[in-house]
Amino acid sequence: MGRKFDHLADVEALIAVVEQGSFTAGAAALGTTPSVLSRAITRLEVRLGSQLLRRTTRHIGLTDAGRLYVEQARAAFLLIGDAERQIQGRDGELSGRVRLSVPTTYGHHRLPPLLRRFTVKYPQVRIELNITNRNVDLVAEGFDLAIRLGHLPDSGLVARKLEDAALVLVASPDYVARAGRPEALEDLRRHGCLPFVMPSTGRFAPWLFLDEGREVDWVPDAAIEVSDDVLGVVSLAEQGMGICQSYDFIVRERIERGGLVELLPRLRGRSRPFSLVYAPHRRQPASVRALIDWLAAP
Repeated sequence: MGRKFDHLADVEALIAVVEQGSFTAGAAALGTTPSVLSRAITRLEVRLGSQLLRRTTRHIGLTDAGRLYVEQARAAFLLIGDAERQIQGRDGELSGRVRLSVPTTYGHHRLPPLLRRFTVKYPQVRIELNITNRNVDLVAEGFDLAIRLGHLPDSGLVARKLEDAALVLVASPDYVARAGRPEALEDLRRHGCLPFVMPSTGRFAPWLFLDEGREVDWVPDAAIEVSDDVLGVVSLAEQGMGICQSYDFIVRERIERGGLVELLPRLRGRSRPFSLVYAPHRRQPASVRALIDWLAAP
């Protein structure tokens, strides 16, 4: 009796090319060459008797048959991975793999000390950390967990709030010496502001203030527009290029060492939430449950 699934390496090659967007990137992810992946996918197409990829000199795309096959193959590999992690976590020291996606704000400033302590306690757990400001599709892209910013839409995901992160208005001492210190909200119109362009809307993220108990969402005028990486507004502000609003946990150290100063402290009081999200229908391996509990611990 021959082996029924001796072509799984070819399936993995197809998924890598689709997920990475090219043969070159897929080959880099798997540690092989584009020609090896091309031959693997050709073998798979011959086996199935159907074209899976449309290839041009610059682009690749899935056929309808390829889209269906990749969707089902991803689900199958996720089940195999879950089964392995379940077995690995049954006896003895906790082990397994956790795929976690986080935004740059959390990935650079909040998460590292939490993960350091977690990996000391569970050294056999492998963390695959994706730091991006793109909201990944947890199920389709094979992530166990993600940290999301803001008030979450009803997406069907389970959400556990991690914190309400306080917001602070800051600028560099050099900027304040040159442009003066705003004394009221309306003064900000005469200053260079560094707003962030929200990827979901293409508009400036409003600055949030609390003015004598009244919540104010104020949209700044732009001295320089920053997109994709919200940490950019802090870097520019520290170089004296204007005023920005950021999270206290990001700018606190810079304030304490004198790189930034807080402005309009009487308007503080607003925050944005960060939440841990995961799919409700998937049976979580022990390693994933342990990280959920660790990150969400008060």
